[in-house]
Amino acid sequence: MTGRRSVADALDTRVAILRRAADIASVEGLEGLTIGRLAADLEMSKSGVIGHFGTKEQLQLATLDHAADLFRQRVWEPVRHLRPGLERLLGICASWTRYAEAPGFAGGCFIAETSFEWDGRIGPVHDALVVVTGRWRRTLAAEIRTAIAAGELAADLDPDQAVFGLEALAAGINPARQLHGETQAPTWALRTMHAILGVSPAPAR
Repeated sequence: MTGRRSVADALDTRVAILRRAADIASVEGLEGLTIGRLAADLEMSKSGVIGHFGTKEQLQLATLDHAADLFRQRVWEPVRHLRPGLERLLGICASWTRYAEAPGFAGGCFIAETSFEWDGRIGPVHDALVVVTGRWRRTLAAEIRTAIAAGELAADLDPDQAVFGLEALAAGINPARQLHGETQAPTWALRTMHAILGVSPAPAR
């Protein structure tokens, strides 16, 4: 029983570190993460923090995985049961804008923030971010193609261009809210997502 408790405690500590790391990184970027900062914030020793990850780069990668999993839980899981195609695509747009409105991180959407930070860099973090965002882009494109094949969306709609537009709108919610105080940004984004797809405007929240 003691062994099981020790493993559970270690997992709880790791999750606590990652939650704090993601919160810091959403404001200051992944490069802003330091072992000393995390140790002080969590009242741990530096060795206690680094012992869970080994290096700062591994901490950055684990933080990205943690944030990506939270995104999946908040955006994809609530709609995965919906019918593939337009029904699920519209569900994704709704849950995505709700997430962008209140992502649970101090700095807003972690994925958007990290994308801006790492798009011009090279290395494992950049490559991992390409995998995470690429998987999401392919998911969106697949739903769009399914909807086109079913006659739910216009036959001449370009899936890749539509995905670009949806991503740009979702990424724009955070600065609109936090820089300019546009509280209606999530609603505007959702309505414009519908316009990109060529479907009726989303109702007011």
